Amino acid sequence: MEKAILVGIEIKRERNGWPLEGSLDELGQLARTAGAKVVGLMTQRLTAPTPAYFLGKGKLEELASLKSEVGYNLAIFDDELSPAQQRNLERALNAKVIDRTALILDIFARRAHTHEGRLQVELAQQEYLLPRLAGRWPHLERLGGGIGTRGPGETQLETDRRLIQRRISRLKAEIEAMRKHRALYRRRRSERGIPVVALIGYTNAGKSTLFNSLSNANVLVEDKLFATLDPTTRRLALPNSKQVLLTDTVGFIRKLPPTLVAAFRATLEELAEAGLLLHIVDIASETASQQCHIVEDMLADLGLANKPRLIALNKIDLLGGDIESGDEEAVIRYIDQIGTRVKTAALISADKKWGLKRMLELVAEILETNSVDLED
Repeated sequence: MEKAILVGIEIKRERNGWPLEGSLDELGQLARTAGAKVVGLMTQRLTAPTPAYFLGKGKLEELASLKSEVGYNLAIFDDELSPAQQRNLERALNAKVIDRTALILDIFARRAHTHEGRLQVELAQQEYLLPRLAGRWPHLERLGGGIGTRGPGETQLETDRRLIQRRISRLKAEIEAMRKHRALYRRRRSERGIPVVALIGYTNAGKSTLFNSLSNANVLVEDKLFATLDPTTRRLALPNSKQVLLTDTVGFIRKLPPTLVAAFRATLEELAEAGLLLHIVDIASETASQQCHIVEDMLADLGLANKPRLIALNKIDLLGGDIESGDEEAVIRYIDQIGTRVKTAALISADKKWGLKRMLELVAEILETNSVDLED
């Protein structure tokens, strides 16, 4: 098991409401999900990351000295590093250095089981790797510029670049073919008149638990980030006896790598075809408001800001007290707490199956209000 130290910086001018401690706590969850043991952390407040090492000189020296104290062999940075920063840090620390993006990509590679999921993750990995290839040929550093410096290493580097670029092209072609197939499938599904309700939310908010509770499916549920990646769909009867298709989708997360969002765009297109987005929020989390806004912002980026949706405030069993799903005052209080633009919500516990009937009644009402044809 690799021993990891977590490293994060707080940019003085940024005020996004997400505390650095909370971000590093999430990074620690990601590290443990990937199989690492977290042995320490380091933070620094800067006006901006330094171009060469990301950290300031003093903090870099402190980080290097900590290696002998805590015995880390892996340094995980909470923000994406440039290829040069990563190479410089690995030399200075004499340890493997990765960033949040690489960590998320590693977890996705472990969790993707379908052919499409594996293709999408590999595309993101290849696009992440391409600009970082130079650091994989350290013997080139001994060759200076000018005449006589072109050797087998540089030839190998260029060869690898061409191979990766070709692989990226093939992956994009395969994913595009799958996207067209999905579009055809969605069109046929739409012709049958069965609306889709898509579960969305921050990772580990309880989407898969809710999916299992509603559909009696056997989707993997773990107290880990990104426990499930591949979308699963089941038919579900609403309280008014109408039929819908319930789809469990990949969870969102703060600082989700742009390459991964682009790679999964074919899968995320499922959200555009849904009649309703059921947004699951972990109301027991200290960062519930920030998590909610991450999802809302991602939906806006995907052009889905106006898509009909219902907020399901999950894990009310962890809040204590006697909270009922139908308590309108409690619903209003928690909606105000997370500050979402969506004003329709249900209080639920997916694990205890509290409030699910009322939530499904709201789903039916919203679908009917938005003139979505429901199948008997």
